[in-house]
Amino acid sequence: MEEKRVPIVDAENMAPAKSWRALFPPAQWLFTYQLPWIPSDVVAGVTLAAYGIPVSLAYATLAGLPPQYGIYCYLVGGLSYALLGSSRQLAIGPTSAISMLVGVTVTDMAGGDPARFASIAALTAILIALMCLLGWILRLSSLVNFISETILLGFKAGAALTIALTQLPKLFGVEGGGEEFFERIVILAGQLPDTHPVVLAFGVGALALLLLGEKLLPGRPVALFVVALAIVLLSVTSLGEMGFKVVGALPRGLPHFHFPALRVRDVDGIVPLAFACLLLSYLESVSAARAIAQKNGYEIDSRRELLGLGAVIPWRAACHSRPSMTRPAQRRRLRSCLLQSQLVSA
Repeated sequence: MEEKRVPIVDAENMAPAKSWRALFPPAQWLFTYQLPWIPSDVVAGVTLAAYGIPVSLAYATLAGLPPQYGIYCYLVGGLSYALLGSSRQLAIGPTSAISMLVGVTVTDMAGGDPARFASIAALTAILIALMCLLGWILRLSSLVNFISETILLGFKAGAALTIALTQLPKLFGVEGGGEEFFERIVILAGQLPDTHPVVLAFGVGALALLLLGEKLLPGRPVALFVVALAIVLLSVTSLGEMGFKVVGALPRGLPHFHFPALRVRDVDGIVPLAFACLLLSYLESVSAARAIAQKNGYEIDSRRELLGLGAVIPWRAACHSRPSMTRPAQRRRLRSCLLQSQLVSA
């Protein structure tokens, strides 16, 4: 039976408060945390890491950055939001829409220079953080109500189609290629005769396990099992020699923390890019946090979400990572505590 947790905060507590607890949301619920909740939070953290690590690697590549940057982005972002965000169950990490937006836009700005690409992505993150701080100071969170959900939905639908098309070649074990949507379709169709049957069967089997797990075992860490099974099979069998591509060895340890040497005036078009990323991140964050909060009997502070997102992004800039959006679904079903499960996940 799913455990029942008490509401974290109420509307009165989430109003602009006059005590230090308002500036540090975990203080509003940490002292009421119960030890029996630890197992579910550990499971949630491990599951989130099993899901977040491969996704972060993939989205960093989608954004045009080295794959390890996705790990840095996921690591520091989740912990920062857990300390300052108003939702107890919202996960912060790299997502497809932001990765695609950054990748497509910064490619033209960087001119083929990988170091400049990473610096522009980091500078974009700093600009977003400053915009979040300014919005928090000026209480601009109410402006989100004037932005059409239809526009956001249309963008996300287009991003989903584009990303699916970039991943289909991997499912079939072919190279893919092309810059435009329909060009990629034509190239993929021409490469289908070269499909690796083992790679395709492996991918379809993994998708089938995920879908069956969602239906037959709701609330269970099915993704964790699928990821672990895939790693074991590719490690101890000869499948890895049958057309599979792996990330390979990643640099050990943490990155060298430094802020980009570029200035805003050095990069034409970076301010509109940062503003677009901010809108996507904030709208997604607030809408997801509100939905989770309503289900679990508490309220979120939309103004504090600006501060929470703004606190996440400077650390990513120091890692030369990129902006992010949110992913609520993995932990929502487990009803876990954000701070504890993020610590386990990290």
